[in-house]
Amino acid sequence: MTHTRKIVTIGGGSGHFTLLSGLRNLKSVAISAVVSMVDSGGSTGRLRDEFGTLPPGDILKCILALSPHQDVVRQILQKRFQADRRLRGHNAGNMLLTMLSRYTGSFPSGIQALAEILNARGAILPVTIDRATLVAELTDGTRIFGERAIDMPRGTQREKIRDVYLVPHHSDCIRVYPPVIDAIMAADFVIIGPGDLFTSIISNLIVPGVAEALQQTGARLIYVLNIMTKFGETNNFRGKDFVSRLESFTGRPMDMVVYNTQDPGRQLLERYRPQKAELVRLDPEDPFWQDRVLVAGKLLETSGGLIRHNSGKLARLLDSIFKSGPSCQTDSQKKRST
Repeated sequence: MTHTRKIVTIGGGSGHFTLLSGLRNLKSVAISAVVSMVDSGGSTGRLRDEFGTLPPGDILKCILALSPHQDVVRQILQKRFQADRRLRGHNAGNMLLTMLSRYTGSFPSGIQALAEILNARGAILPVTIDRATLVAELTDGTRIFGERAIDMPRGTQREKIRDVYLVPHHSDCIRVYPPVIDAIMAADFVIIGPGDLFTSIISNLIVPGVAEALQQTGARLIYVLNIMTKFGETNNFRGKDFVSRLESFTGRPMDMVVYNTQDPGRQLLERYRPQKAELVRLDPEDPFWQDRVLVAGKLLETSGGLIRHNSGKLARLLDSIFKSGPSCQTDSQKKRST
């Protein structure tokens, strides 16, 4: 009898969507997606401000990613209204999730209802159901309020992010959504990333209780390293810089780091130069990696002129890790290439 492995993913944005789109097709895995709740841009930000709801955008991406009907409904639910003045700029999926949440009386119930409509495979868990704003403190002492402002720096230069924290809107504290802790404690593997390091990933880890659960769980922690840096968050970062900053928030080393070895080519990289984004480099011989398993793979997807992970390739590599079992040894410098 095949053992069903319990997988928890932690992230947000398009990277989380890519990861879940691939995991959805794997057999014998039970998926729980933990999703950041600090998105403040576009339709999501407007709904948060106008209705006092939690941001639906990243949750919607996860539901779509885990739905077998993704190809059919994605275009419909991401369609933006144009005619009505109040609806203009909103997409249909965000509005539907917001209305379901208001009708059922809770955001998690709204998520469950939309997931049921789309036959989404797995559980989608907001990391918190308390409203909060993400704040970044830069090395010069400047503070930037809101995920969108952090994500889209103004000008050509900005100090590096020194720290990030959450400011609650209507309470004295921010509490983790309890099923998140249950899922992490029961997991065989916890996958962190890929995604924007501070706004999509660390924004989950600073919710009280999440890092503590990661330190206590018996699950193996897997970090999927980004392929490109991002100006304003990780400019000039190398692979070990990503992992070092991540581990400063988890309080526990990663057991495995999955990284891409495929070169996009000079022409495509040049297209990213105006964004000040660069290919993430990793030296597997660096002593920094001696207590972590490095898992290398050709994971690149470049269709449409974009550099990102290929969901199928990433899922197949992760599946090979899952099948090796959660008790794999990580205390020596063991490296695998697939």
